Amino acid sequence: MKTLGIVFAALVLVAPPLTREAQPVGASAGVSISGQVTDAATGHALSAAQVVLEGQLQGALTNAAGRYVITLGDSWAGREVTVRAQLVGFTAASRTVKLTAGANVVDLALMAAPLALNEIVVTGRAQDAAKQVSPELASKVSAVSGAAAPWPGGVTFRRAREDFNTESYATIDENGWKAATAEPLSTFSIDVDRASYANVRRFIRQGTLPPVDAVRIEELVNYFTYDDPEPKGDVPFSINTEVAPAPWQPLHRLVRIGLKGRSVDLKDIPPSNLVFLVDVSGSMQPPDKLPLLKTALGMLVDEIRPQDRVAIVVYAGAAGLVLPSTPGSHKRAIRDALANLEAGGSTAGGAGIKLAYQIAAENHIDGGNNRVILATDGDFNVGASSDAEMVRLIESRRDQGTFLTVLGFGTGNLKDSKMEQLADRGNGNFAYIDNALEARKVLVHEMGGTLLTIAKDVKVQVEFNPTRVAAYRLIGYENRLLAAEDFADDRKDAGEMGAGHSVTALYEVIPVGVHSPVEVRGVDTLRYQRSTTARSAATDSNELLFVKLRYKEPDGNTSRLLTHPVADRTGRASENLRFASAVAAWGMILRGSEQCGDFTVDDVEKLARSALGGDRQGYRAEFVSLLAATRGMDVADRRPGS
Repeated sequence: MKTLGIVFAALVLVAPPLTREAQPVGASAGVSISGQVTDAATGHALSAAQVVLEGQLQGALTNAAGRYVITLGDSWAGREVTVRAQLVGFTAASRTVKLTAGANVVDLALMAAPLALNEIVVTGRAQDAAKQVSPELASKVSAVSGAAAPWPGGVTFRRAREDFNTESYATIDENGWKAATAEPLSTFSIDVDRASYANVRRFIRQGTLPPVDAVRIEELVNYFTYDDPEPKGDVPFSINTEVAPAPWQPLHRLVRIGLKGRSVDLKDIPPSNLVFLVDVSGSMQPPDKLPLLKTALGMLVDEIRPQDRVAIVVYAGAAGLVLPSTPGSHKRAIRDALANLEAGGSTAGGAGIKLAYQIAAENHIDGGNNRVILATDGDFNVGASSDAEMVRLIESRRDQGTFLTVLGFGTGNLKDSKMEQLADRGNGNFAYIDNALEARKVLVHEMGGTLLTIAKDVKVQVEFNPTRVAAYRLIGYENRLLAAEDFADDRKDAGEMGAGHSVTALYEVIPVGVHSPVEVRGVDTLRYQRSTTARSAATDSNELLFVKLRYKEPDGNTSRLLTHPVADRTGRASENLRFASAVAAWGMILRGSEQCGDFTVDDVEKLARSALGGDRQGYRAEFVSLLAATRGMDVADRRPGS
């Protein structure tokens, strides 16, 4: 097949592990390597490029200006290293240099890389277009009656999907509009999971749109951190709110509720009793599964302290203990046990979970961080693997103080819905790891939040003032909704918050008196309820809404209540709100939502670029690069359920 001269962002990179973060250019600690990555043809800066030292555990992402910094120790002076830059849609470039003490500058230019496409899909009216290119190309063409075609002549270019794909996602029905007079309360559990963003990124990089139900908007928004103040006093997190016009519908308002967890120095966290529960079944053989999993957990091993302990349990056709609980001072033994893991056999996930919790219980640390870390593609298909049975086990051990973190890997049979459920029930979090950069983000940069819970059963309830709010809708959190009466019920489980974690929730609000194009369904007048003309003093105040929040201490059973009134005051959106709303709008576009109106990917990009901020680690710049890849896909004709 002829290679078409089209730069197509469809490559999944599995890069070596990277350093904690890119420091500001000019950092002078020890030896440093800094420079800029550019497009060789245009000279333009390339953001979100991965720059690594080949064969080493150091690297960084480039920022919006294409710049990176890798900070090393003094012992690196005099060593010869190869610096390699790689980015989706470009040919990797590398330079070998001998390091000197202080700053070393290494600039790299990447050439755009045409990729051969495995499949070309055309509409019926353009089938002849492929034949005009070549008979060989025409053999790759399939007709799609009535399909949208963004390219002239009706041609849509796609990567061919794998024939075997059993990935599963829980159905999400988008939150609709609620009339404030009929339903003034909105209640939900917080969510600090970020798996959806990394998974969606994986699909976009492969050149395909993600399944609609793989797009959980709250997880896209919460993948990023926001510049909220640290909490004060004995409260584990701060509450921050803001009101501004909604970018996709300026007549509406967008309300951001942001929680910022207290940051904790990793040296000060309690000792950890960790059990790595590793899936070594046959489905884990591809390089983006067990090999990447071993790299990821190896990063976490690098961060543990002598007072921490690690055990390794594996499961395939049966479950077994590979490494008994071992002190963190014996890192070589832990690394060797990881390195020797090999994939093969079927999957007895249920037996593995039981054994992992048994090992965790035998080595329980009072007052410590007791946690099982399940690393898998989610395929539990042999043995005692009933969802209900595993959930009951996880909940019982949760109540005894052992929490669960779930790390998802790979493609083709990812069981996203099952993995998310297990993490939620285990008072833990769920992350999807598609490359070594993401592993570094989850297990190094955010290790405090991943491993140390500062508050559990965190619930939010928002009451809307019906004299100022005609209707509202919660953006995302569809699988985290709670009944109003669940808010004050301490028996009802909810989400957990880790050290340094941030949580953002967005509400779109239609003010009273605004002629909105949105149709809001109401209810008939109630016979026995008080008339809306009977007002309280609070109703007549300038409050738009009232935020209530409940949480428990990590080892507590009784919740504490926090309250936060939000005034009916609208201003220019902050950088935090602009970026969060850009990510939310992208999620709505990917889901085919009608709620974002005529807002396009171009509009999202403009909004996101206005809110890149410092972006020290390059995550926001990477988001903008995903928007560029999304632009060439047929998102305009997407509808929920497609």
